[in-house]
Amino acid sequence: MATVQSTIKPCLWFHDNAEEAMNFYVGLFPDSHVDGIDRYPDESLDEHYKGMAGKVINGRFTLAGMEFVCLDGGPAFTFNEAISFTVACADQAEIDRYWQALSAVPESEQCGWCKDKYGVSWQILPANLGELLTGPAAIQALMGMQKIVIADLQAATDAS
Repeated sequence: MATVQSTIKPCLWFHDNAEEAMNFYVGLFPDSHVDGIDRYPDESLDEHYKGMAGKVINGRFTLAGMEFVCLDGGPAFTFNEAISFTVACADQAEIDRYWQALSAVPESEQCGWCKDKYGVSWQILPANLGELLTGPAAIQALMGMQKIVIADLQAATDAS
């Protein structure tokens, strides 16, 4: 799959572990790689660089063909559920694999949403979710799930 060249790229602000996160993500998703890392210069150059020498000021990486940028920006901002990344999965095995790798905050899990160890929110969904939600019973089943189980959605539809 070719890299999507776009003028818009998501930027992820990490406290101080951008490089670790990039390596984790590119190891998880196919067609992924770190494209480059620029590091903060010597902290004597500007007060904003204090304590950041050697950290990532501009990280560039590709996940499943989509370009991202990131940085170590300190604790001023944190991730929240207002932004999430959706992973459209081909089957239950793929859902299970991504869920196992990404879900790190059990209290954040609902309806296929999870949060990883860096605080980033993900939606791990079957690619055909729209086809699986064919009626009220399937929607009710979904609302009771943390990780989505395709067979349970199908069973709810078949039972109604």
